[in-house]
Amino acid sequence: MILVTGAPASGKSTLVARLAADYGWCCCCKDEIKELLLDSLGAPADAHGSRRLSDASFALMFLFADRLLRALPALLLEGNFRPGEHEGPLRQLCAAERCVSVQLLCVADPALREARLRARASDPSRHSGHGNRFLDAPSPGNDLAASGYLALPGARLQFDGGTDFDGAYAQLRRQLDHWLSSGSTSA
Repeated sequence: MILVTGAPASGKSTLVARLAADYGWCCCCKDEIKELLLDSLGAPADAHGSRRLSDASFALMFLFADRLLRALPALLLEGNFRPGEHEGPLRQLCAAERCVSVQLLCVADPALREARLRARASDPSRHSGHGNRFLDAPSPGNDLAASGYLALPGARLQFDGGTDFDGAYAQLRRQLDHWLSSGSTSA
């Protein structure tokens, strides 16, 4: 199980798409689930409603992950996992499937993240029900809960989703390849 976590607009979705393509791994992304819920249920009226849809999206992700981990050799899970909140379901997944995990924490310069959040808010292809539309001024400081590693066993790698994506990705690939070849839970 490969967890891709980090604050919004830190490069998680771009990283997951590239990893899935390069390694042939299945991925389960929280925002894709949330988009389906938003399409079915409509956009929430406030930030609390958006958070409830995010919580439901994570619950569905954990349900799907349990089934996918039984059938697949590797699974990417991507979302802005919240330390202190999401460890329980993820520990249960690893215990039930006897899997090892690696966390990939995406980080990016706060000014770059803020620019990305502002661009998302005006992007017509992005569903209007995402929580960043409720922020008066999209600020990286408003989502610090998702900006750290989860308290889970396993390797911890950091990915800078900033301006030199290709260079950071090449370095991450070397670290991941080492982790995969060693079969260990540390990097």
